[in-house]
Amino acid sequence: MEEFYCPVKLTADIIGGKWKPLILFYLEDGTKRFGELRKRIPGLTKKMLTQHLRELERDQVVHRKVYAVVPPKVEYSLTRHGESLKPILKLMSAWGTKHRARYGIPKAQSRAPKTSATIKRQPASVEEALAS
Repeated sequence: MEEFYCPVKLTADIIGGKWKPLILFYLEDGTKRFGELRKRIPGLTKKMLTQHLRELERDQVVHRKVYAVVPPKVEYSLTRHGESLKPILKLMSAWGTKHRARYGIPKAQSRAPKTSATIKRQPASVEEALAS
């Protein structure tokens, strides 16, 4: 019963998880269409993106705008309430950047094809990066 009143738990319930912070991060810099979000977040399935967007809309963090055109056009943006999360998202981004630097975790590699001569094995975990 006590945990219901914990503000951190409430926040985590609304914006937590594997995908919601990423969705919010990409909506932070403006309105996006469904397909744009899918392209920016590899590994996120159509079903999960739909589910998370519906939950964020239900919690009044994201606004969904449907245009009456063929083919259907739907755009997503942060609501005023969602905009209030921007400082949190910026802090999460800054913390992640510092964490990556602290443990020597490399930035994401470009998608350009690599030859076998240029491929360098990356650490599989933070522990492995620390050990090297």
